[in-house]
Amino acid sequence: MSARFTGKVALVTGGGSGTGRATALAFAREGATVVVAGREPRELRETVELIEAEGGTADAVMADVTHGMDVIRLMRTIVERHGGLHIAFNKACPVGDPKPLVEMCEASWGENLAANLTGIWLLMKHEIAHMRENGGGAIINNSTNIGSLEGRVGFGAHAASKAALAALTRTAAQEHITDGIRINAISPGDRSAPGAPYGKMAEDDEIANAVVWLADVESQFVIGHDLILDGAITA
Repeated sequence: MSARFTGKVALVTGGGSGTGRATALAFAREGATVVVAGREPRELRETVELIEAEGGTADAVMADVTHGMDVIRLMRTIVERHGGLHIAFNKACPVGDPKPLVEMCEASWGENLAANLTGIWLLMKHEIAHMRENGGGAIINNSTNIGSLEGRVGFGAHAASKAALAALTRTAAQEHITDGIRINAISPGDRSAPGAPYGKMAEDDEIANAVVWLADVESQFVIGHDLILDGAITA
């Protein structure tokens, strides 16, 4: 195991599958103690077992990040079990059934805002409060290029929530860089869309590499940035 994050504790929400699982594994391979959080205990446990099979250290905590008390309990559990929190990858991306805005139900709209915006605000609120009192840290929020660069038919709620998340990320970064907390976001391309510039979209492991870089001191001058990961050349 590498020593880059030895002695550090990293939280990965949505760590039971996909990019969340890949990122949890990537942090563990770099020496971090990884806490994966989410709503599916079986998937979270599988991630922990994969990390432990490679010689890493991991823990799973059930939590629904759209509920403030769950987030408070999550943070308390991390601190009680592992002594603190140094890195957080806040991943959430509900889409629901894509529909034009006039056909979208209020529940679908609310689900996207709750997970992609309110939930990540709650996570940052409590992550920042801890990091501010304990020497700083790094936070990376998961967005999408649908919100940062383009709209897409049927994805209005998703795009709106992710665009708002980019603005929230920039504001939080400005407010807390003097506390020693670096806050950024990543915006992967939509892997279900055809015509990716390389003939494919970024794989989970490739996205995880970008998250790990943003958490590391190597990216210390990257602050409040929304890193687009779609393989395209942007102006």
